[in-house]
Amino acid sequence: MNDVIKTEHITNPKSLKELNEAYYLILLFDGTASFSIDFIEHTCNGKSLLFLSPYQLLQWNAHNPPVVDLLRFHGDFYCIEYHKEEVACNGILFNNIYERPFISVPEVIFQEITAAFYKIKAMENSSQHADLSIMRSYLQLILALSSKEKQIIMAENRVAGHGKNSLASFQNLLEQHFISSRSVSFYAAHYGLSVNAFSKQIKKQFSKTPSQLIQERLILESKRLLHLTFKSIKEIATELGFEDGFYFSRFFKKETGVPPKTFREKVGISIAAK
Repeated sequence: MNDVIKTEHITNPKSLKELNEAYYLILLFDGTASFSIDFIEHTCNGKSLLFLSPYQLLQWNAHNPPVVDLLRFHGDFYCIEYHKEEVACNGILFNNIYERPFISVPEVIFQEITAAFYKIKAMENSSQHADLSIMRSYLQLILALSSKEKQIIMAENRVAGHGKNSLASFQNLLEQHFISSRSVSFYAAHYGLSVNAFSKQIKKQFSKTPSQLIQERLILESKRLLHLTFKSIKEIATELGFEDGFYFSRFFKKETGVPPKTFREKVGISIAAK
């Protein structure tokens, strides 16, 4: 069967240093887990799902990480941009630098998603030719259930943060200026704060420094342009404000582990770009 979708039961996920490469990942596990994604530390408890986009670096920190059920799929199998009207998971489960990349879910949702994992696994193991359309439907169910739970959590967080002295508008500010303004002092000045005070508040709210968020936003846009357009790497570098294609390639490789050319070759250009 074509390796565009695959499930795995992993008893020692710490031994797998590069799980995703060109794939989107959904990890299902129960228990306490400590890990980093792109060098940002996270801890979660209970029945959880973790979502990773292609070429994100996952490292388990605990000596005994939980047993994981892993589902990986390629964008050629299920394009999250093309199917955004059916399942709004892009920017919610995947490709969102402002939200935690995992959710904890109730028992009933966890069991329903686990069942969908096992049905996909059963089709993989079937001696008959796997029906990719049915497997795609199971994947879509997993994404839909997960997106609904994530949106509930995001709504609850917005309500909990309403009225507090926060820098929630920083997200909108960064979205407007991340290409033209990469200096933390620019954003700090907008709020009338010193760089140090501003950085502390942003770290408290987003669990990331302003510099990390600026770099992650640039990488996210780089990946978007590489995956969703036919623009050359030189054109993308210019659009993102880099001096030349070489400097852009060096920056991209430092953050993702691969040059932009390799990323485009492995991940491909989405059908949404056509």
